Amino acid sequence: MIEIYKYYYISPIGCIEVTGDDYYINSLYFIEEDRQNSGKPPDNISNCINQLDEYFNNKRKEFSIPLHIEGTDFQKHVWNELLNIPFGTTISYMDIAKKLNNVGAIRAVGAANGKNKISIIIPCHRVIGSDGSLTGYAGGLWRKQWLLNHESDSGLFNSK
Repeated sequence: MIEIYKYYYISPIGCIEVTGDDYYINSLYFIEEDRQNSGKPPDNISNCINQLDEYFNNKRKEFSIPLHIEGTDFQKHVWNELLNIPFGTTISYMDIAKKLNNVGAIRAVGAANGKNKISIIIPCHRVIGSDGSLTGYAGGLWRKQWLLNHESDSGLFNSK
């Protein structure tokens, strides 16, 4: 049986719960109260925490962590498109639907985006409305805005 570990990272915008096993990261969620860690995390989670720290300290714009992604085939296609959004840029739900050759799937794209279990690393915060508006984010719209500002202000910004 595979053991799942939980570790907490205190970011500038709140506590992040990271779960994974010895090989993969399974989830990365913002939680509303700070939690204490017990014991040393496995190397995989420790690597994830280090990369998050680099991201928040403007030293990293891409993650290189093995992920265990669970979802429907459609959700996985959407999440893979999210992984292609460059650091410091945004894309609309409609743009993703077009990339999937299914313009009628804009709502399904939004739903899949909302079910992303590995926030920041799978950058669902980079998806905005076609009119440029911020739309839902499980961690709260204020965090989405913060992350977008962080990426555009970091000096590591990529223009499209």
